[in-house]
Amino acid sequence: MTRRTSSESRTPRTTRTPRTTRTPRTTRGSRAPGASRTRLTAALAVLVLATGCGAADMTRQASPFANAQGSRTVTLSVQSWVGAQANVAVAQYLLERELGYRVDTVQVDEVPAWDALSQGRVDAILEDWGHPEQERRYVEDKRTIVDGGRLGVTGHIGWFVPTYFAKQHPDVTDWKNLDKYADRFRTPESGGKGQLLDGSPSYVTNDKALVKNLDLDYRVVFAGSEAAQITQMRQFAKERKPFLTYWYSPQWLFEKVPMTEVELPEYEEGCDADPEAVACAYPHTPLRKYLNSDFARSGGDAAAFLRNFKWTTEDQNEVSLMIADQKLTPDRAAAKWAERHESTWKAWLPG
Repeated sequence: MTRRTSSESRTPRTTRTPRTTRTPRTTRGSRAPGASRTRLTAALAVLVLATGCGAADMTRQASPFANAQGSRTVTLSVQSWVGAQANVAVAQYLLERELGYRVDTVQVDEVPAWDALSQGRVDAILEDWGHPEQERRYVEDKRTIVDGGRLGVTGHIGWFVPTYFAKQHPDVTDWKNLDKYADRFRTPESGGKGQLLDGSPSYVTNDKALVKNLDLDYRVVFAGSEAAQITQMRQFAKERKPFLTYWYSPQWLFEKVPMTEVELPEYEEGCDADPEAVACAYPHTPLRKYLNSDFARSGGDAAAFLRNFKWTTEDQNEVSLMIADQKLTPDRAAAKWAERHESTWKAWLPG
């Protein structure tokens, strides 16, 4: 199942998050030393100059440290949704404090992340929602990417309504009854149709095809990002208004805004093979990690650690909630999680 990122994917950008101060080592790793900031800044300046006036074309080049043979630097791809950010925050924290690596992060959409990983511009993707075409191309055919194992989290996309509305109108959870409530879900953005709220246009979604193929009186309206979508849903919930939304688990928002899934036609293997003809639910997908093949062979303790990195939906949601709702920095959220779960992450460290 492709979770996000379409052919309209955004240009990835390098997100450098070195730490300039250190706290005494307690349970895991901090980020790069202050001296690395100077080296990275100089390297990025070269990249910008190399591309002429304007921003560097980061679809062709990302971190200057990625796949640096023999260096103690790891470059991680980080996607825009907070669950993926939680994975990277904890991995970065431990790689730096426990194993002594410098960690660079590159924000890049899903499909371009596979291209970057294949070319060695990033070393690892920690949360992939299923991209069969990329798996065939890079894992099976070119062998430039290797499977890094399961993340430990199972992902699922679906259509959801707030539980307070589902309790009042139990039949809304059957897709066949959605048109009955289209006027209740109508917004200025959806015109005369019911609104199906989606996140970013760059996320892969079957929703437009589903609305068309199920002959529903709805219009897909994009909020623009996960954060904007959350803001809208929380506002609807605050006012106890009904809404229908594309959403996914794991996701911390379920703890703040309880939602009930709408049952779409049952998913069967291959029912989503033709994007234009999809008329079934989204599958449940065990999320996986992927490593650049050269990094997997020569990445030493870092590669071993990332292969071992495996946690639960509850773990990820705990960190995500601290980042998105409590407004902790990713580093601080990772630190707090590590303090509470030492037995979990100790098992990830190479023997």
